[in-house]
Amino acid sequence: MTAELPAEPWREHGWTPHTQILLSSYRRWLGHDLLAVGESVEEAARALFEAPFVVVSHGKQSDPILNYANRTALQLWEIDIPRLLETPSRLTAEPLHRDERARLLERTTRDGYVDDYRGIRISTTGRRFQIERAIVWNLVDASGQHVGQAATFATWTPL
Repeated sequence: MTAELPAEPWREHGWTPHTQILLSSYRRWLGHDLLAVGESVEEAARALFEAPFVVVSHGKQSDPILNYANRTALQLWEIDIPRLLETPSRLTAEPLHRDERARLLERTTRDGYVDDYRGIRISTTGRRFQIERAIVWNLVDASGQHVGQAATFATWTPL
């Protein structure tokens, strides 16, 4: 990454309330928790940011922009937070893999979640990696409105 992270990045960019959407939406679709956290919203935000697996999300724009990445995701994609927050999520895949990615997102929109995804992604420096057993799910806020999609995975292999 090109810039140092703030001391407590989960407190910035609206990520503490966004964490609640990530976690509650995951529980809604998958029927279990993404990770065990205490009752504190702040502790949940910190725990998700520091989790040893990738969590990343984007909004619902026509060309969705990334709006969250935990530390593991930032390191894997070799990106800092300011750049992340300006990046269309399609750029996480190489051009030849973007149609496959689009089909995945359409399937997620239709079904609520997908729990069997594998695919090739690319970091901002051009490093390619294969992700395995990714879960992608729709994000729904407290009022029931669709606000984006998220993904998590713990297994990837450099290519």
